[in-house]
Amino acid sequence: MDIRREYDCWIVNATADDDIMAELKTMDDKKIEDAFYRDLTFGTGGLRGVIGAGTNRINIYTIAKASQGLSNYLRKNFAEPSVVIGYDSRIKSDVFAKVAASVFAVNDIKVNIWPVLMPVPTVSFATRYLHASAGIMVTASHNPSKYNGYKVYGADGCQITTEAANEILTEIEKLDIFLDVKTSIFEANVAKGNIQYISDDVYTAFVEQVKRQSVLFGEKVNKDIAIIYSPLNGTGLNPVIRTLQETGYTNITVVKEQERPDGNFPTCPYPNPEIKEAMRLGMEYARKYNADLLLATDPDCDRVGIAVKNKMGEYELLTGNQTGLLLLDYICSQRIKHGKMPTDPVMIKTIVTADMGEQIASYYGLRTINVLTGFKFIGEQIGKLEQENKAESYVFGFEESYGYLTGSYVRDKDGVVGSYMICEMFSYYATKGISLLDKLDELYKTYGYCLDTLHSYEFGGSAGFAKMQSIMQIFRTGIKEFGSKKVIKLLDYASGLNDLPKSNVLKFLLEDNCSIVVRPSGTEPKLKIYISVSAKNKEETECVEEEICKNAEKYLK
Repeated sequence: MDIRREYDCWIVNATADDDIMAELKTMDDKKIEDAFYRDLTFGTGGLRGVIGAGTNRINIYTIAKASQGLSNYLRKNFAEPSVVIGYDSRIKSDVFAKVAASVFAVNDIKVNIWPVLMPVPTVSFATRYLHASAGIMVTASHNPSKYNGYKVYGADGCQITTEAANEILTEIEKLDIFLDVKTSIFEANVAKGNIQYISDDVYTAFVEQVKRQSVLFGEKVNKDIAIIYSPLNGTGLNPVIRTLQETGYTNITVVKEQERPDGNFPTCPYPNPEIKEAMRLGMEYARKYNADLLLATDPDCDRVGIAVKNKMGEYELLTGNQTGLLLLDYICSQRIKHGKMPTDPVMIKTIVTADMGEQIASYYGLRTINVLTGFKFIGEQIGKLEQENKAESYVFGFEESYGYLTGSYVRDKDGVVGSYMICEMFSYYATKGISLLDKLDELYKTYGYCLDTLHSYEFGGSAGFAKMQSIMQIFRTGIKEFGSKKVIKLLDYASGLNDLPKSNVLKFLLEDNCSIVVRPSGTEPKLKIYISVSAKNKEETECVEEEICKNAEKYLK
């Protein structure tokens, strides 16, 4: 790409957005290079990047170009194409949603758009419910405020396949960002009926599906538990509170500072429940109100993190793996207890998610399907079950990054159902005098103590991508051990192992049932290392984990 030529083209043509033009005029050579050295990558996750001017940024022009390419793809593959559009609380999410809607409308594609900001799972749900050809969610999930994104779903409500993403990318790459993109006025298309707002009936249908995932099957539990909830200035407030209140949970206190949508995320720069800092204010509320349970969903409400009291009366954050294992065990035990386990039951998890999940699943008679990282692969497997008329066989799916789904009504992780099921599970055990930490200890005693951790390393800028690729090659050069743990086997998913799609992921199987996974993030400039350790007790696992991590970090320099 001729960076200077591209920049000059934008100076002449990017006149529809004053913010973009102002930024272009103040760029130095370094900023120009970073903003224009490539086109923002379009893949199975759609687009995700920093908001701003340039081809390597999220802005009205890159959003419009992607929408035009997607429009061309839809018109080739559907006789009467239609789309569902949703957006979160991020900076300019509503603007980008309207830009996308206007491009689709002028291309004679019927648009159904949520009238207010909504969580990710409602887009997946509405795409299926309204029989749309595709769904678009404007979000950057849990990323910092400078990011936004454009997430694409297929007609099945699942994130698009690699094949579909490649076909859409082909269409996008044919386009000149200024000359070949059709535009129109959003309000005029609403008036004409080309763009329609999704009715409240669809929202209600979504909430009803969430409520149907209960596994109490008539059992009575104490629902007067004290809950602290934070939507982290995102989309979760209304659907989470509505679901909980309609199912009997009324003792709920919302973290005021994080209650209202705000894309600047003023109290938590990294609005991700995986990060302790994002949970800090919620923890303060929990202590102040002597809460039983703290819940926090990320801005697009597809992830949920929790904290509960330990025996010392102090609040303890649970990892995504721990919560997922607890939910899996609870759901399975309840289904077995009430005779509600389906024929050929299935649990689906990613390859970086706790291996104990497979042990728990096996105990209850469930078949485990392991997939690549990303909930889209879990959704894809649910779709395959549906094609075999076995959708009811799906019992539970989860990933270590705080994503959970029970039920096949959507094809993405759902922070609404996650919050609901966590509250139900907490209430069930509390009624029996058991804490979630007690239950977790019981699982460890049964299946062995394990520790699963995630470490992220950022490699930003134009050189960051090349650096990550170089590091991945270093990890492929015959490493024999990590710390004191010898490498038993290396699984390189770049060649497409176990009928999985090819992916730049390495999994080292270590002695003593330990493992380490290395992969570049598909959504942000980070290299991620997942470490799993099994040992006799917590102290030993922590020592081994630290040793493995320090050894792995040597290869990042």
